[in-house]
Amino acid sequence: MAKSKKEPEPGMAELIRALIQEKGYSEESVKQTLENALKAAYKRTYGTSDNAIVKFADDMSDVSIYSRKTVVDGVYDPVTEIELEDARKLSDEVEIGDEIDIREDPKTFDRSAVSTGKQTAHQGLNETLRDSLYNQYKDKVGEMINGYYQREKNGNIYINLGNEGRLEGVLPTKYQSPRESYEMGDRIKAIITELKKTNSGLQIVLSRSDPRLVEIAMEMEVPEIDEGTVKIEKCVRDAGYRTKMAVSTTREEIDPVGACVGKNGLRIQNVIRELLGEKIDVLRYDPDPTIFIQNALSPAKVSRVIIMDAEKKQALAIVDDDQFSLAIGKSGQNVRLANRLCDWNIDVKTEEQCEGMDLSSKATTVAARSLFNDEVVEEENDEIYTISELPGIKANVAEAIKNAGLDDIVQFLDSYEGLEIEGVTKEELSEVYDLIKENVEIVEEEGEEAAAPASEEEQTAPETEEEEEGYRCPNCGEPITIDMTQCPKCGTEFEFTEDEE
Repeated sequence: MAKSKKEPEPGMAELIRALIQEKGYSEESVKQTLENALKAAYKRTYGTSDNAIVKFADDMSDVSIYSRKTVVDGVYDPVTEIELEDARKLSDEVEIGDEIDIREDPKTFDRSAVSTGKQTAHQGLNETLRDSLYNQYKDKVGEMINGYYQREKNGNIYINLGNEGRLEGVLPTKYQSPRESYEMGDRIKAIITELKKTNSGLQIVLSRSDPRLVEIAMEMEVPEIDEGTVKIEKCVRDAGYRTKMAVSTTREEIDPVGACVGKNGLRIQNVIRELLGEKIDVLRYDPDPTIFIQNALSPAKVSRVIIMDAEKKQALAIVDDDQFSLAIGKSGQNVRLANRLCDWNIDVKTEEQCEGMDLSSKATTVAARSLFNDEVVEEENDEIYTISELPGIKANVAEAIKNAGLDDIVQFLDSYEGLEIEGVTKEELSEVYDLIKENVEIVEEEGEEAAAPASEEEQTAPETEEEEEGYRCPNCGEPITIDMTQCPKCGTEFEFTEDEE
């Protein structure tokens, strides 16, 4: 009966070539890994690897490990020393004190040593692959990458990014869009935000909530952005709900907003589908903050924008009553995104809410600041008009009060009794009230409120003081009063008489 020939086992050179070509390792990294593995097995057998020498054949067809031993007359340590008589069996020319390399057979190592060597080799190859992948992806942070849904654990989604399953991406819960859900094998596009080296390899942290995802999607849909004639100035996002994007152009004949929206909204609809229905506001960027703020609050129509404090970037946007809720947005989303887009603190009010506010003088003060010296500007900056300006105010409390339309300190105080604001406790409202009392002096405008009647003492005191300071001795000039008949200083006698009038 004929027997099949056993296939010859691949040689060392073939194994190394396979690691280099198929797995992507460098020749140097493979050699270093094999050397570390053999030395680890040697050390497990003999207790040290200081005298272990690993040598490779020129064609990488073989690798050997040697013990470097010192020739002595009387061996004390057989691991590092050899008798002269035994050494001369290997070489006739050696003398006492010389070093000689003696080849070791790894097959003689005990089983635990071999296991240690294999473990070291496996770990070394993993580290080599991890470092190789890190160098490959370290410059790709902020770019988009494609992968496939693999599994979910504790809310985090793990994505297969290829490389024979060796490259894994993780999409943390905080970087997911609330609109999205996935099943096994679903394709996922995400932004690379961070690289992490772990014991199992390289882990790539991904994001589906990053504004950069919308920017890249727009670049793919709008040729003018890719060409550079339309530029995305800034993009902010409340993932899953709304995105605001400011665009500009280098050519006057091009409408940057129209280019992004496309004919019949085709371009922008493709991006919206990619984001599973997330709303996208594309608006024109303008270097003038008043125009830019007006554009940023779209789709609401803004009547006018007043710069309240240019240095602190505080502005007031005035809208009609029917546009107020649209400008604020659901849960303050629209104005919050506009704030982030413009990098300004925007307060939205109706004309009725602005009644009694001296907006003209406020605007004039801001416009004329450059005409005054630093001392005057500093004095004006000390004035506090809104809750947001209070020192020590909690950001979330200030935001909630602002969304309720009570950012103005006077309005807040007028409404304080029985005031309830969603998301703000009574204790926090009390803290705000105390901060106002500590930091703000409320000055009533003239004619706004009648002054309290002065007491009899207050009414007569200034007159008496004026009379007392109004008479002096005709001789020496010493101050005198109407009840005196003689100067207390020079002794001159005098008498007060009433005019006939």
